[in-house]
Amino acid sequence: MKAEELLPILGAHPFLDGLPAAHLARLAERAFARSFPEGAFLLREGGEADTLYLLAQGRVTLEIHRPGRDPVQVESLAGGDILGLHWLFPPRRWVLDARAATPVRSIGLDAAHVRACSDADPALGYAVSLRLLRQLYARLERVRLQRLDVYRAEP
Repeated sequence: MKAEELLPILGAHPFLDGLPAAHLARLAERAFARSFPEGAFLLREGGEADTLYLLAQGRVTLEIHRPGRDPVQVESLAGGDILGLHWLFPPRRWVLDARAATPVRSIGLDAAHVRACSDADPALGYAVSLRLLRQLYARLERVRLQRLDVYRAEP
């Protein structure tokens, strides 16, 4: 898919909702569509963190690898969510695995391009940063609620 074809998909994703058209066009310059069959890994622990995935459809499980044991599922993501935040800071390596629990359609944003665009255009960088913070806050809130359930005192 060409950048022009990806623009409406990018603009419709909740993560980029309300982003000015010029900013969307910049991000689309190196965006790409990517599909994953059920069971495929979108990213692997230790791999280079080079993509911000905007999940369009499907469900992804986030797993922590445990040597000699089954992985632990720590979270599940779905269409409308984003995947991959470790591209923001060195050493830019994934710290968990992400596996397609169902067939997944996504748009990948080249992380180096997002960083370069953000550095070159502070307004774009600010808009992306706010959206990333919103996602992080929502995930922390989900973890908080999960922990409340796990440690809830029995009556």
